[in-house]
Amino acid sequence: MRRPLPLLLAGLLLAMPALAQETPPSEPLTPQAVEELTLDELFEQLPEYAESRTGKVIEVEILERFHESGSDTADLLLSWAMLAMEQESYPLALDVLDQVVLIKPDFAEGWNKRATVYYLTNDYSSSLADIRRTLALEPRHFGALAGLGMILRDTGQEERAIEVFRRALEINPTMDKVRETLEELEEETAGNSI
Repeated sequence: MRRPLPLLLAGLLLAMPALAQETPPSEPLTPQAVEELTLDELFEQLPEYAESRTGKVIEVEILERFHESGSDTADLLLSWAMLAMEQESYPLALDVLDQVVLIKPDFAEGWNKRATVYYLTNDYSSSLADIRRTLALEPRHFGALAGLGMILRDTGQEERAIEVFRRALEINPTMDKVRETLEELEEETAGNSI
């Protein structure tokens, strides 16, 4: 059963008339039309609409679908793990996420969330292992790619981080923080080569 877009997102769309002045590459998609697209179609449309509010609507829809495992139990556990992450209860989040990946080993977002917790606790090797698993299940997972780029950056592998950040932005050009990090890295590495 499809969930309606959150009221916050609907309000955001109505509150941003300045964005309506932008000229998207084609007709804007309504939120209902976005919901009807397949995941493959969403990924195809995301770069096209990246410069408009429709791009954010598509991104939100992809993220919502990433959180749907097909198992009510796994979805509930994932929501508990995310709450624990918000409260910085990382050991609890890891315990819950261990159960998520055990119940649904083919659920990419379970692995991605656990990779995030490992990253937040500076366990880069465990985070990398879970990122690999996430990307094996969903190679277009832009969040996992961004996480991989952060680990590469943090471990002094700037050139590889730049490649990974570029790949993440090819998939999802709406990620402003990733773009900023990429630009900083490109400036740093350009300065190093002089």
